[in-house]
Amino acid sequence: MSTRKSIDRFLSNKNIAVIGVSSKGRGFGVAVYEQLKYAGYKVFGVNKNGGKINNEIMFKSLGEISSKVDAVVTVIPPPETEKIIDEMKMLSINQIWMQQGSESKEAIEKCKSNGSNVINGECILMFVEPVKSFHSFHRWINKLIGKYPN
Repeated sequence: MSTRKSIDRFLSNKNIAVIGVSSKGRGFGVAVYEQLKYAGYKVFGVNKNGGKINNEIMFKSLGEISSKVDAVVTVIPPPETEKIIDEMKMLSINQIWMQQGSESKEAIEKCKSNGSNVINGECILMFVEPVKSFHSFHRWINKLIGKYPN
């Protein structure tokens, strides 16, 4: 489980790339992208095939983004996350949130050996304020049963 301190450190970054945003406008990557934008973050959608989301161009890789990227959220299969970590290292990005299902033991260890702040085992939608709908209820349950990071 990630600590609240590491989660707050991640969320203090304002330029975030979301890896795994679907150009079809649905899916968890899109939900993360939209919630971060709604919360006031500068968000970059990344999809290896490119495309658009809400009339905004999605980048095919982190390296295509000309603006500063402070942090990365992965919503992709674990082998792809492991490749993103190499790209992050080259770009000096050391903040990563591996959404559940995108992490692997290898990816987590690789990030830690690079000195990165790694969040895993947590849903970012339970922490980006304002927390909405189902995620608000899920957060309340986790607090009730002691599974919400302090």
